[in-house]
Amino acid sequence: MTANWAAFAAAEPDFAKRVEERFGAFTHHTLATLRKDGSPRTSGLEVRFLNGELWLGMMPDSLKALDLLRDGRFALQANPGEGQSMGGGDVRISGRAIEVVDAGTKAGYGEEVEPPEPFHLFRTELTEVVRTCVEDDKYLVVQVWKPGEPVRSIKRT
Repeated sequence: MTANWAAFAAAEPDFAKRVEERFGAFTHHTLATLRKDGSPRTSGLEVRFLNGELWLGMMPDSLKALDLLRDGRFALQANPGEGQSMGGGDVRISGRAIEVVDAGTKAGYGEEVEPPEPFHLFRTELTEVVRTCVEDDKYLVVQVWKPGEPVRSIKRT
């Protein structure tokens, strides 16, 4: 089961807001894709939350774009920032990236983001959102959301 960003935000608005704020704290994040041979590839990436979608834009024929065109599975990790603070926690999103070929949708994205032309554009279907943080300086808290399920919180000392 998958869900777009709007479905996640409707199901878990507070959690979605925290995740979006965490990604908004920095411009560049880390995207993991699968190479032809199935091994992982990590790449830097900017992401956008617009019109109820989480968008991934990339240069034409970049290796990460070619990876996603071949196998849309991805994992995205928010930039942890400087030092050890992890302000807002460690946030990761997994799912499938679907290439957008509709000219009107790409033009609308281009008006908002002004990417270099040409570009690949992918919308995302989420399979999991995870946030890991430290609470009260003594608890490790892991929050996990999957489509169709409420957020599950695991707290460890």
